[in-house]
Amino acid sequence: MSTSLELQVKTLPNEPGVYQYFDKNEVIIYVGKAKNLKKRVSSYFNKQHENGKTRVLVKKIVSIKHIVVDTETDALLLENNLIKKYKPRYNILLKDDKTYPWLCIKKERFPRIFMTRRVIKDGSEYFGPYTSIKTVRILLDLIKELYPLRTCNYDLSHQNINEGKYKVCLEFHLKNCKGPCEGLETESHYDAAIKEIRNIVKGNFKDSLDKFQEMMMGFAENMEFEEAQKIKEKLNLLGNYQSKSTIINPSINNVDVFSIISDETHGYANFLKISNGSIIQSHTTEIKKKLDETDKELLELFIVEIRQRFNSQSSEIYTPFKVNIGESVKVTIPKLGDKKRIVELSERNAKYYRMEQFKQVQIVDPERHVKRIMAQMKKDLRLSVEPRHIECFDNSNIQGTHPVAACVVFRDGKPSKKEYRHYNIKTVVGPDDFGSMEEVVFRRYKRLLEEEQSLPQLIIVDGGKGQLSSALKSLDLLGLRGKIAIIGIAKRLEEIYYPDDPIPLYLDKKSETLKITQYLRNEAHRFGITFHRNKRSKSAIKSELEQIPDVGAQTITTLLRKFKSAKRVKEASLEDLKIEIGHSRAMKVYEYYHPKKE
Repeated sequence: MSTSLELQVKTLPNEPGVYQYFDKNEVIIYVGKAKNLKKRVSSYFNKQHENGKTRVLVKKIVSIKHIVVDTETDALLLENNLIKKYKPRYNILLKDDKTYPWLCIKKERFPRIFMTRRVIKDGSEYFGPYTSIKTVRILLDLIKELYPLRTCNYDLSHQNINEGKYKVCLEFHLKNCKGPCEGLETESHYDAAIKEIRNIVKGNFKDSLDKFQEMMMGFAENMEFEEAQKIKEKLNLLGNYQSKSTIINPSINNVDVFSIISDETHGYANFLKISNGSIIQSHTTEIKKKLDETDKELLELFIVEIRQRFNSQSSEIYTPFKVNIGESVKVTIPKLGDKKRIVELSERNAKYYRMEQFKQVQIVDPERHVKRIMAQMKKDLRLSVEPRHIECFDNSNIQGTHPVAACVVFRDGKPSKKEYRHYNIKTVVGPDDFGSMEEVVFRRYKRLLEEEQSLPQLIIVDGGKGQLSSALKSLDLLGLRGKIAIIGIAKRLEEIYYPDDPIPLYLDKKSETLKITQYLRNEAHRFGITFHRNKRSKSAIKSELEQIPDVGAQTITTLLRKFKSAKRVKEASLEDLKIEIGHSRAMKVYEYYHPKKE
């Protein structure tokens, strides 16, 4: 660290604020927030960072600027605004490349309600933003079905209506509007509908349901059953919409829910807005990591940005773990009940979004998909390098006969079938799995070394400690121990064994690493079993025909080529046999299967 930089760090205040790192070209490369500026910035220069990108960042810092603020909340908001303004290279930037739709209640006499992407500060009310146009359209259709509102853009002032400036249009005759333009509907009646609509949009259906119920009963009492039926249909519509949107306890009101799941390279964060027990907003996004950020750091950044972007006024948020987002918001970490379930629902949304992104990336950018899987496997299996080339071994012997082995090869997490190999066990007699594994591993890598072919980064053996120890003996003989990582996967509990470690590793049952490892093991087993089965059946067929006296190997081959099996040879007529192998040999085969009775 240069003298000038050291001086800048030493003179930083012990106050909350935001710091900015500049490189030699005076370009902002990183913006951060801190409860204590001096403490936080000093930590960058006082320790050796594990993450390579953080080390590179620290090397590039030439000067530091800071802004002191009153509270931690101010620091969060300022940091977010500076990141959006300057887009520093080492900061996470949450993309917002689309304008979200809002539901607008226009500020005017007899307000119109419509969808818009432009928020104009003219006193109109805006609800949203919604992340799905479909949601807004469903809501607008529901409102249109329940309440007859005007759609025209006339200026319905007292003067214009009194002067009879406008005439009712087709919408009035279709009963979609009650004609306020001709004074056929009072302002107070129209505003009562707007008040109910405002509640529905906020997720509070009680007032509307009560009002329609009362109206329906009133029509029924007056024998106006047709009108009562129309109101009943509206009640059903409203109830159906409510049942689709209500997912939890209605007492959970005006709460924001946030959650995140992540892998080596990306985080996937979800936001749900709850009002009167209904989800009225949902948004999920992918966040690319820049400096190996923790889930806590990613979620804090997401919360601040989303609350600002969606203009959230909720005084309480639910999260799966503790976050620091200032003093103005209450953070709850639910442990059980409805609150816990809503956080789990948010996490499930994040997981599904992640799966969708994976499927899309697999199609659009296969290399990124491979990189992510390889990085995850490297981390999960505690390897020093990414396992781009993996080989897996499996032994097959049934009732001790025809011992064989299989080696399957995966490159970039996918089978490379042209490199699969079968082995007949040569040096081991009887069913000895350990001896067979030792022989096959030795033969495989002796050959790769002799032919100067590339060696795998990971070897997997099907079995526990015994098979692993046998494979290790061969690697020792070839001088490859330590140069290639090797693990054993046991069938019973899918535990993974490492050399010189008696305690196995248990991977998450849903992890991609375990799925690929199981795929390798199953593929090796399938490949080995197929070879073993073919060998057994050939052996069984040949052995039966070999019992026939004075019939040689060439005759057996000719018969099998024509009749395909010993059973069909047995069932063949003497004439058919003569056509294939001549009179003399045909007689020998036929008489063997059809001996003359004494």
